[in-house]
Amino acid sequence: MHLALFDFDHTITVCDTYSRFLRRVATPEQRAQAWWRIGPWLLAYRLKLISAERIRRRVTSQVFTGRHAGEITQMARDYAREHLPGMVRPEMLEQIQWHKAQGHTVAVVSASIDLYLQHWCDAQGLQMICNTLEVQDNRFTGRYADGDCGPRKVVHIRKQFDLSRFQRIHAYGDSREDKPMLALAHERWYRGKCLS
Repeated sequence: MHLALFDFDHTITVCDTYSRFLRRVATPEQRAQAWWRIGPWLLAYRLKLISAERIRRRVTSQVFTGRHAGEITQMARDYAREHLPGMVRPEMLEQIQWHKAQGHTVAVVSASIDLYLQHWCDAQGLQMICNTLEVQDNRFTGRYADGDCGPRKVVHIRKQFDLSRFQRIHAYGDSREDKPMLALAHERWYRGKCLS
């Protein structure tokens, strides 16, 4: 038995799908306030002064706090159907299909959210580990239901899979957050290059 683990943004896709989704669902008021509420945080992130986890938590809170879950869920469904296919790297889709054809267990492991990622993974027949937004009284709280899985990918992988059952593990990633996941694997791919 083999297990193939794929990061999503910038690995399966050519871009960051979460930031694009946030821009689509943000209200006009949120977009107007984005520069002074989020801008300094984005600058700090680009200068490597804060982590991806901190900037994700900040923008997630800004965009989703108090928003109606049903409305955002429908927008996510539309986003997955209409926009995600155009962001996927054809060569990575081929790699996923190759693993599936070999009978391997294939999972997407991402810091993106399940609202749109679940639809894409279901359509591809893939398992998934990702962030889930917390909901209370049918409104988002702006927090993750189980904390941000980005820096805790390995914890979630070990929770979902008994790694001792797999003869070989393959992992594909592109960022610092993916490196612990890659360390679990026998065959590691980082930004399209095989490391092992």
